[in-house]
Amino acid sequence: MSYRLRLFAIRHSRFFESLYNAVNPAIVGTLKGINKVFGTKLDRPITAMEAGLKGVLFDCQMCGNCALSKTGMSCPMNCPKTIRNGPCGGVRANGMCEVKPDMKCVWVQAWDGASRMKGGEAIKDIEFAVDNRDQGKSTWLRIARGEIAEKISDRH
Repeated sequence: MSYRLRLFAIRHSRFFESLYNAVNPAIVGTLKGINKVFGTKLDRPITAMEAGLKGVLFDCQMCGNCALSKTGMSCPMNCPKTIRNGPCGGVRANGMCEVKPDMKCVWVQAWDGASRMKGGEAIKDIEFAVDNRDQGKSTWLRIARGEIAEKISDRH
């Protein structure tokens, strides 16, 4: 079911991009306030909420450095090789993954989703390799705390 929802999110990436751009400042602003009042005491429920929401909609793997807004709403961490900056050399001619032949390449999907987005050119930005120490952490909390830069594109 999550794979089907992931495909739905990619097909409707323009809508999810607009939704993200509309609610992300409010989410981050709220989390900044919560962080000032409660510190890290609410990290677990906030992270669980983010994981649940993004997991259902995007099959998010909670890498702690989300790139959905740059990758057409296709989580690059679903790539069996966890490749962060584009497809590997093993994408089959039909666009399927070489490791999981029954799965469309995450990066083929990412380029498809990005082509529908107003800020789709952001897919060309080079991302740093994922720091596995951040696995399972909330990207929203990390942005609110200034640990990573906000992901809002200026390309609109």
